Amino acid sequence: MSAVAITTYADFWPFYLHEHAKAETRAIHYAGTAMTIGFAALAVAWGGWWWALVPIAGYGMAWPAHFLVERNRPATFTYPLWSLVSDYRMFFLWLSGRLGPHLAAAGVAR
Repeated sequence: MSAVAITTYADFWPFYLHEHAKAETRAIHYAGTAMTIGFAALAVAWGGWWWALVPIAGYGMAWPAHFLVERNRPATFTYPLWSLVSDYRMFFLWLSGRLGPHLAAAGVAR
């Protein structure tokens, strides 16, 4: 965790990528993010309890990845909104094949 509070999203994004330096951590995040999209789609289509699975899927995959693979504290605990935005940003950049330059700019080896 950064000793100095991050005050802008532009500063947070490279920090976030460093917190997801291991490809395994990112892969687990991608699975969780994909599940949140799937459960949200089910909730919109069918309503009801599917909404409860959205945060469970996202955080249920991401937090263990940080504790067991990355061995760090999830950024969500300190920067919840920026972390949520960054989860989806990282997912869609990865999905579109455009994450590499962001990782490189943040000094994260692929």
